[in-house]
Amino acid sequence: MTTSTRLQWLLWLIVFLMMFFSMLPEDGFKEAALFSSLNVCFYAIIIYGNINWLYPALYLKGRLVAYILAAFFFLAITGLIRAYLLDWMYITWFAPGFRPTTIPILLRYMAGIPLLFSLSFIFRIAIIYFSLKQQAAALVLQNAKTELNLLKSQVQPHFLFNTLNNIYYEAYREAPRTAVLIERLSEIMRYFVDESPKDLVQLSTEISFLENYIALEKIRIRHEITLTFNCKVADGSSIPPMLLMTFVENIFKHGIDKTSMHNVIDITLLQDHQQLLFTTRNSLPEDASGQRPGGSGIDNLRKRLTLLYGDAYTLQTEKTATHFTAFLSVPI
Repeated sequence: MTTSTRLQWLLWLIVFLMMFFSMLPEDGFKEAALFSSLNVCFYAIIIYGNINWLYPALYLKGRLVAYILAAFFFLAITGLIRAYLLDWMYITWFAPGFRPTTIPILLRYMAGIPLLFSLSFIFRIAIIYFSLKQQAAALVLQNAKTELNLLKSQVQPHFLFNTLNNIYYEAYREAPRTAVLIERLSEIMRYFVDESPKDLVQLSTEISFLENYIALEKIRIRHEITLTFNCKVADGSSIPPMLLMTFVENIFKHGIDKTSMHNVIDITLLQDHQQLLFTTRNSLPEDASGQRPGGSGIDNLRKRLTLLYGDAYTLQTEKTATHFTAFLSVPI
């Protein structure tokens, strides 16, 4: 049960008790309880009938004339039913003698109906207010939970980073080469956690990420590969994260023959004024003739580039019998 619903129940209970105790001294317990209960029921019918039916179905849809007519008939019918029912109950069970039901008596019972209808608008405003207040409180709670989850997500990777650093220092004494690889892995993970969520990262950070990735991929290959990475860029340039990763990943996924001693990879990253030029060229395995150039990674990269740059980029791939070449040009 929501806070707004609980408050409404509490309000109707207060109205019932006020009517009950005001009638109790003169009418007695049974009559006061019965008439108070029926009056509260009819009050609720009038108020909620307007709030939940007439107002949203007619007034909010711009049907003002229909709303006025429907409200008039609704109040008249509800008021007459209430008046006849209450008067009949009074004559049947509580009146000292029989008396006829007259128009003045009915009008006396119906006198407060228009006021109740007017109060329904105030009631509606109060319901909306408490509903919005509850929604705002729920949003605050949700934000607090989100912040807590964010803190948790930050604590766990940093615990892992610290553990990797400890392993690095232990490995450095026994196997320096293994220690270097652990350090590179730690830097890659730190990049994923700290840099990849950003809109832009320093180009130097992206280059370091590529170098670490290449170093870790090379240990999976049985034979040494011939790899050159020529890089000439200006300091301070920024690009979206993981923008260059697809080409390099495709090389190690589709362009390496682990049984061959003649894997050749050429990577070039140049800055030409306000353009960043990235080119990769790699030899292909002998059984790569049937493979799709670039795979879905290139297609996904093209979609991302379109979202980032519109038409202000160039992405080209070329596949021959022996080599695969990819070229990317983006503004920086």
